[in-house]
Amino acid sequence: MIFVWHIAVDPVANILGAILLIGLSGLPGLFIKRPGPGQKMSVVITICASILGMTGAMRILGGAPSVNYLLEWPIPFFDPCMLSADPLSALFLLPLLLSASCSSIYGLAYISASEHPGTEKQVTFFSGLLLASMASVLVARNGVLLLFAWEIMALSSWLLLMTNKKDAEVQRAGMVYLLCTHTGTMALFVLFSLLRAESGSFLFPAIHSLTTGGLTLPIILLAALIGFGAKAGIMPMHIWLPGAHANAPSHVSALMSGIMLKIGLYGIIRVVSFFVELPLWFGWLILSLGIISAVTGIVMATAQRDLKRILACSSIENIGIISIGLGIALVGMQSGNRLLVVFGLVGAFMHIINHALFKPLLFLGSGVIIHATGTRQIDRMGGLSITLPRTAPLFLVGCLAICGLPPLNGFVGELFLYFAAFSNGISAPLPVVAFIAPILALVGGLALITFVKLYGTIFLGTARDASATKGGEAPFAMLIPMILLTLACLITGVFAPLLLNLVEPVVVDYAAVPVELFERLVSIVPLQQLTMINGLLLLVILVIWVSWRFIVQRAPLATTETWGCGYLLPSRRMQYTGSSFSSLFTGLLRGSGGDGNRHPVLQGMFPASAGFASPTTERILDKIIIPILLGADWCLAWLRRTQSGHLHFYILYIFATLFVLMLWSHQ
Repeated sequence: MIFVWHIAVDPVANILGAILLIGLSGLPGLFIKRPGPGQKMSVVITICASILGMTGAMRILGGAPSVNYLLEWPIPFFDPCMLSADPLSALFLLPLLLSASCSSIYGLAYISASEHPGTEKQVTFFSGLLLASMASVLVARNGVLLLFAWEIMALSSWLLLMTNKKDAEVQRAGMVYLLCTHTGTMALFVLFSLLRAESGSFLFPAIHSLTTGGLTLPIILLAALIGFGAKAGIMPMHIWLPGAHANAPSHVSALMSGIMLKIGLYGIIRVVSFFVELPLWFGWLILSLGIISAVTGIVMATAQRDLKRILACSSIENIGIISIGLGIALVGMQSGNRLLVVFGLVGAFMHIINHALFKPLLFLGSGVIIHATGTRQIDRMGGLSITLPRTAPLFLVGCLAICGLPPLNGFVGELFLYFAAFSNGISAPLPVVAFIAPILALVGGLALITFVKLYGTIFLGTARDASATKGGEAPFAMLIPMILLTLACLITGVFAPLLLNLVEPVVVDYAAVPVELFERLVSIVPLQQLTMINGLLLLVILVIWVSWRFIVQRAPLATTETWGCGYLLPSRRMQYTGSSFSSLFTGLLRGSGGDGNRHPVLQGMFPASAGFASPTTERILDKIIIPILLGADWCLAWLRRTQSGHLHFYILYIFATLFVLMLWSHQ
């Protein structure tokens, strides 16, 4: 009875209980031989745990005091293990727990026990492990504990990525992901070792408490940027992201894109909060990398023809937008501009929540589309609004939200970044931050091109390939999570002040801004008027939809062929494809988009058969990193000769090493 009462009182206990339940949710299925019951049991446990954890997170954001749990663990030379949650952790936990429920329900039908016996147990178990490890990173207050959770998160996500391990493309994506995540982990070892040297403990220092000088602070900041930024997918550390998100199961892609990338951003935000003062160059570095990620990510997305790669590259763009907000806030902190601090953090935190809603919606929708067509190539699709009448409007909401169009939630966070740029342009003597406004406008325009191409090619017209019409509408278990996420996108878009109230305690606590100053600054943004406009706009859309549904569609319609533009025998192949729709733009930016056409060479009066190829490559990975690794392999090939397999040679190496060390010690 005491334990139950304690959980009801302490919100951190609620969160820790939820993490434990989610982590163990897939365990019963491993011991139940009959396929099916274990997966359903996992869904029930995950939903109950998510409700429990979200209750605790909301109570912390509402001002409830949090408790630090200090646990002694049997690891020598390390400090006690501390677990806790503050408003920053709670803000990241909310979308994580919501996505946990949605992905578990979706997985019931996407990887069902009847169609994938055995595989569903593996995916269910490691999905729970992935969710629990991500949540553990958010509540860890010890560097070693965070590294344990970080490594579990990396390995469980890799095992989920390798679900279809016989596919060569999956194998390549898994290898690249594994190399990148462990490279980032090595940087985190450097980070927490230096932090312990500065603070004297692996326990996290209090917020704004460290004053570090010399070269130590730049090394700590760069190690945090590399270690956490590699997981977040910030350019140029993004190379693992398109392949991993494209080849993982769709509900796993939703977790990786919607949540796991934000865990990397959380790490950067958390480490930055330890220091009293940061160098100004670090804020400009984050801002610059955010701009590069936003622009290059959406350019890459525009050039793609793979449905899930488009969504993966757009995740790089959205991570860039969040990094722009964080960079604006850091620049404002060091320049003493409280408005930039508040608007940058509000825009970044709002976009973290919004992206965690509409990107899982799109990835879950992509799973329905792939299930219905049997392909990820959008140039083969078309006319799916008839085949998938329920999925089409839900996917449309996600496309409109990610483009930042009202009345949906993608617009709200970017609005604060625009206001930060405009205010800097008006008040600053050298308004460098003001150039963020046209950059965001460019990114928004490119996003509109990309997702008009995506939605139009998939759902409008007719199927460009007759073989891409083999399936029908998704089961209800796959539609329920999409409906929940759609409602969340609409609610957070129309009722923007509620979203502001959600991020207010985080900004106030993180930036040490008085509540009165925060409310005075954000009052500049007309959120109340925006709520009224969004509500009216949504009402008009609903009226038009109802009129079309019950009046126009019930009227008798004549069916005939569309005008063939002078062709007597028009075919489905004469339609615009996604590639032709964006060809003008991708032609202008071919070098950065990674789209290189290989045209056939036609010679003679009667040329032989030839083919046209339009491959999409990862420029940084294929043209820079892999050639460097191959060159290093060639240069260091002589080291392989030391692996002779003869024991006496290895004894000789040990003796030579000890001899050199003895000479070195006597210098």
